[in-house]
Amino acid sequence: MTKTRIGVIRGGVGDEYEVSLKTGSNVLKNIPQDKYSIFDILITKDKQWHINGFPTTLEKLVSQIDVGLNALHGEYGEDGKIQHDLEQFGINYTGSNSFASAVAMNKAVAKYYFKKEGMLVPESSVVKNTDDIEASAVRVFKKILGPYVVKPVASGSSVGVSIVNDFDSLLNAMQETLENFPMIIIEEYIGGREITCGVIDGMTAREPYATFPVEIITPSESQFFDYKVKYSGETMEVCPANLLESTTKKIQEHATMAHKVLGLRHYSRSDFILSKRGLYILETNSLPGLTEESLFPKALKTAGLEFPEFLDYILTLALERE
Repeated sequence: MTKTRIGVIRGGVGDEYEVSLKTGSNVLKNIPQDKYSIFDILITKDKQWHINGFPTTLEKLVSQIDVGLNALHGEYGEDGKIQHDLEQFGINYTGSNSFASAVAMNKAVAKYYFKKEGMLVPESSVVKNTDDIEASAVRVFKKILGPYVVKPVASGSSVGVSIVNDFDSLLNAMQETLENFPMIIIEEYIGGREITCGVIDGMTAREPYATFPVEIITPSESQFFDYKVKYSGETMEVCPANLLESTTKKIQEHATMAHKVLGLRHYSRSDFILSKRGLYILETNSLPGLTEESLFPKALKTAGLEFPEFLDYILTLALERE
């Protein structure tokens, strides 16, 4: 029997290059080798493509693989750009399509869809690097009650995120973040329990279903689930989260709703804050991390789905597009 050729696409051009290498490495180790021929596709930071260590191009990939397993994160991974390129060459791939990926990556746009569906979202304001930053900081300070979460509009893994309390710190954080990113979003800080919940498309009629919610308990010295603690193994993850049954159901419903309203495909993971004011959705990741430390594989295992089985499943979904 001829094996299906799988290209695991990892690396990339953005700040999450190292995380993508980890996701890709974990995926490469876990794809069932009895069913698939596996090719390691690396995109370098200067956007050069390689397959099993040899230079290649998107044009050549059409004849080299049957489906791409997208193990990228962040820029040119989750923002719809690589999806658009793969679509242009007719290459099947795992994860959401180009439009849905771009929508989910843009925190301000995604927030609009969440709010439209009746979900609670933090009060926020968007600022561009072409705006008068000091005037914008005054506007934000008057509109939103601190503390403030300052972060790029389109980035992942908590890259560029900071939490500040007063006006001077807010202004400094906005200026620093806008030096590295063209657009930022400033949100009110919502205190509470950090919960995340994965969603997987069903095989029949694509009706998605949610995993068990996971509670993230960060080290006492960390303000939030930042880039460092996400991949250092310093956090404690409780799965299933110790919640009332009604709260678990609500989180699963909202994660599924976010997946559907953003038009996502195959799998996603939504992040929430469970506060005294209610359940707030923060964002939805169209390509959640699949490293050994990542939350999504841990939630799958709790539900009885081993990682190789999950990879086989999403590859099956991607191949159905043929």
